[in-house]
Amino acid sequence: MPSIAVRVKGMSIGGERDRSAQPTDIKHRIDMFKKIREQEQAIKEKMSKIKYKLVVLSGKGGVGKSFVTASLAFALASKGKKVGVLDADVHGPSIPKMMGVHGYTLMATPDGQILPATAPLGVKVVSIGLLLPDDHTPVIWRGPIKTSAIRELLAYTAWGELDYLLVDLPPGTGDEQLTVVQLIPNITGAIIVTIPSDVSRIVVLKAISFAKKLNLPIIGIIENMSYFQCPDGSKHYIFGEGVGKRIAEETNVRFLGEIPIDPLISRANDSGEPFFIKYPQSLAAKAFMEIADKIISIVEREASKPN
Repeated sequence: MPSIAVRVKGMSIGGERDRSAQPTDIKHRIDMFKKIREQEQAIKEKMSKIKYKLVVLSGKGGVGKSFVTASLAFALASKGKKVGVLDADVHGPSIPKMMGVHGYTLMATPDGQILPATAPLGVKVVSIGLLLPDDHTPVIWRGPIKTSAIRELLAYTAWGELDYLLVDLPPGTGDEQLTVVQLIPNITGAIIVTIPSDVSRIVVLKAISFAKKLNLPIIGIIENMSYFQCPDGSKHYIFGEGVGKRIAEETNVRFLGEIPIDPLISRANDSGEPFFIKYPQSLAAKAFMEIADKIISIVEREASKPN
């Protein structure tokens, strides 16, 4: 099985060359760069079997981005799509629990290919969280090691043929986000998740700017925790109203939809039961189905246009 970590010798902080490097160090460095090129080629080959690659971004934590990723994956799968999810959140991987594969251990084939865990509806899942010995083990890695780990997961995971690969990125616009965007060829686009608050609005604008600077198409914005609907049908906008739509209008980006607040979401996530699977008739699950329809229409319509 791949190492999921590369130690770079003969290099000082900032990448300056160590002039005292010995011939063995130089050989090691050459071998390392050769391995990186081989991994990048393997990524291209694997990604060529996946029709649409979507990254899920947020400017800040606490907006429910992983929940949105997991639920969208199930919604797409329920519509007959072959779906995979890569959890690229190295330090806080929550996808395994939200997708019902918590406790699974990733296996490898004799030739070193990683076999994804299988979630409900056949969704394939890969996460650093499925490589850790327990939930309490911290991942204490600097940027280069995180980059190496993500590159190895992309290079060695046996996804097979998929319609959609969703990549759940950690909050912010740092190492993990840049690594994924640069390594995955022909990314279809980014889905940006926000909540209806002014604080979230500011950082989401940064995420949109990040995507545009990298020429990453933006599929649209999803507003999570939009409102709470009482049994009598009345809606209460607890965190604010219409922020996601305003951001979409300001930045000329599509608004994909609103996900309501539901106490059952937290209960399902805490118990390791996929909310979308357990409560398919909930307002939130129905909202995800509508958003999945929009994503399919946008993505597959664009793909069908002649070059």
